[in-house]
Amino acid sequence: MAKNNLSTHRFQRKISDFCEVRLAPIASKRMLESIRPYLISLVVHRQPPPIANGRIDWTIIGQACGIEGELTAELKKALRPGLDAIIRWLGAPPAAEDIRSTRQRAKSNNAVRRKLETATFSKPRKILSDTPPVQSSSLPRGPEPKPISPFPEPLFEATNDPASFHDALIYQMRRFGESYWQLYRAVVRLGETFDEKTLLSWIQGKRVPRSLTSFEILSRIERRYRLAQGYFKAKLPHQSRSLYGHDMGDISAAERRRLAWHLPDDFSSLTFSKREEIIEWVRRVIISGSTDYRRYQAAASKQRYAIRFPGVTYGGGALSPRSQINPNSTGHNSETFEDPDLLSGVVDAPPRLAMEMADLIRFKTSTLTAIGFQRNGVWGEETASQKVEHLGLMFGALAASPAGVVKGRGVPLSQLTFGLLIFPGVWDWYLQWREQRRGFYTKWEEDMLMVAMALTRAEVGWIRQHPELLTKVQPIEGLIAPEEIEFAARDWHGACDAFHRHAANRSKEIQRVMRVHRDPFEPIMVILEADSPLAEYRKITDEILKRMPDENRYPRPAAEAVRSFLLLRLGLHLGLRQKNLRQLRLCPRGHFPTSERRLEDMKCGELRWSDRENGWEVLIPSVAFKNSGSSFFGQKPFRLILPDLLDLYKYLEAYIDRHRGVLLGSAKDPGTLFVKTVKTTSIDAAYDSTKFYEAWRTVIQRYGIYNPYTDRGAIKGLLPHGPHNLRDILATHILKQTGSYEQASYAIQDTPDVVQQHYGRFLPQDKAALAAKILNQVWEAA
Repeated sequence: MAKNNLSTHRFQRKISDFCEVRLAPIASKRMLESIRPYLISLVVHRQPPPIANGRIDWTIIGQACGIEGELTAELKKALRPGLDAIIRWLGAPPAAEDIRSTRQRAKSNNAVRRKLETATFSKPRKILSDTPPVQSSSLPRGPEPKPISPFPEPLFEATNDPASFHDALIYQMRRFGESYWQLYRAVVRLGETFDEKTLLSWIQGKRVPRSLTSFEILSRIERRYRLAQGYFKAKLPHQSRSLYGHDMGDISAAERRRLAWHLPDDFSSLTFSKREEIIEWVRRVIISGSTDYRRYQAAASKQRYAIRFPGVTYGGGALSPRSQINPNSTGHNSETFEDPDLLSGVVDAPPRLAMEMADLIRFKTSTLTAIGFQRNGVWGEETASQKVEHLGLMFGALAASPAGVVKGRGVPLSQLTFGLLIFPGVWDWYLQWREQRRGFYTKWEEDMLMVAMALTRAEVGWIRQHPELLTKVQPIEGLIAPEEIEFAARDWHGACDAFHRHAANRSKEIQRVMRVHRDPFEPIMVILEADSPLAEYRKITDEILKRMPDENRYPRPAAEAVRSFLLLRLGLHLGLRQKNLRQLRLCPRGHFPTSERRLEDMKCGELRWSDRENGWEVLIPSVAFKNSGSSFFGQKPFRLILPDLLDLYKYLEAYIDRHRGVLLGSAKDPGTLFVKTVKTTSIDAAYDSTKFYEAWRTVIQRYGIYNPYTDRGAIKGLLPHGPHNLRDILATHILKQTGSYEQASYAIQDTPDVVQQHYGRFLPQDKAALAAKILNQVWEAA
């Protein structure tokens, strides 16, 4: 930075404050922005105001400021004290503030002393002189800085428009003949802490604007060079990057990171009410989703009460070390009130209950049943995980405190056992508790009753085949009477039969009154109502490519963007369920593909290169699908060659060759096509069902939902949703184009009946429009 030893930042600040206090109340903003740089330039260049015949020449001042016709008598009177202060300051010895060392301060004092002595023995200097004062020999030599002009004239017309940000900035500076230091002096105001090295780093291509302050400086440069607003921002290498520095009040740091992506650049300059409006809209529409079910889910998720089974694994008997404790030693006083809400909201199951759950999972998932036991059907991995979760919620509700927000039953943890599930009073309390929380009955309650009926079914029910569970049951006031326990001890099978009949009757009663709380079509209704749902949804992939970061400068964000693009493109081409898409393995080109038998054992598919078809092939054995017994498969694998349309192969091969490795970092490769962004706290790079759903939802939040405050996002009215909604979109698209439920079922690997019941949204007006399209051809041909 060039130093001017005859000017001080302190006096420049005083002049700037003078303008704000004395001139701002009577001058327009444009006039103030013209007068202030002029006054500061007089201080910087050590030049007195123009004088004519011993008086201030207001004509020259007006011309220099570009306001010669607007200098009123009132403005001249207000401006005169500032000009007088500059004249007085020029007659005093300068104070070198930038000099810090003692030696330098001594030199400054000597210079002042010599100047005072010279002034004593020389002729008196004329303060009001047309000629600038004679400069001391101690001044730095060289040309004086150019005067600052608020709107300089270009040296030549713009005939080029560089694509990159730093090239465009250099080109515009060259057009106006300015160095980076001259530009810095022109756009950075007195008292601002913006570093000139930051501007230099932009020009050198080392950094780009990221903060709100940097974007404010950028907008000043655009106004100075008379460029279109947003000219430089449109050339930044990371278009979708969020800014930092927004004023969001007392919002937590974690929520700030989620909100920052969806806030406009000028958020901090808006009024308080407007900022509150934007934050409320982002929270309601983008972050949580504005459906009735999403609001209920958001509120319910804050009330944690489940019993967790961390030692139960699918298909085996592995338990946590705690489960090896003697199950007969409860470790809790049955008279002591235990409240999971007071502990952590979600607690681990006591050892005895954990062992019972492990035995149930082993019974329902093992290849062969243990000798002496019978079963009807088996649970897959996803089903077993779901049942563990649902039963954990039931036991958690029984254990939660009646005085807490959950309003549970308060059963001590030591009394929880699967033997409780054969008593009607326990189930009636749980069903009514869920109805009170939600406001009505849903299919959840019916499904839980179906599980209870399966566990107590004659000959094959797991609880039915374990009468020893009754020995751990204790009376619970209002739920289980001692007489019921005595009856079950005398006739275990009779007690199971009685409960089975009770559960069947309750199931019929709930079916009659249950309501649908979660409408799966609601988040994507704007897509399904379009004439071409698939074309409408494809706009999201175009938005991702539009805001793709520069891979060379931002390798990780670019890799995440390509992964987001492929998630949607492969989902639209394949129509797979979340599990099959998430577990899809990768065989790079040139490697030997995994055998079909091995994929059957792993129950997952693979993406591999097919030399015969000269394209990327997806092969998934039928056993990997949830509906593996469906007539669609006929025990044959699913096989599809991906089409090379709209640069799909280009981005797929770039992801396999470069981007996937960037996401993995130094973590172990799980072998799946889609991997998480590995961070320092990451344990596994593979997605689980929850993380995969969150990743998809994040893509929709960032690129899918149109934000009117930032003008980003592809589709107006879209709401956050998961990957399963893609199957609804594909089925509805084919139904609208062909009217065939059978062809729609081909797109999502299912049957026409399932499509008609769960997936396709084919309304009467859609059917009538499709029929009319065919009938109208006769009239058009006439």
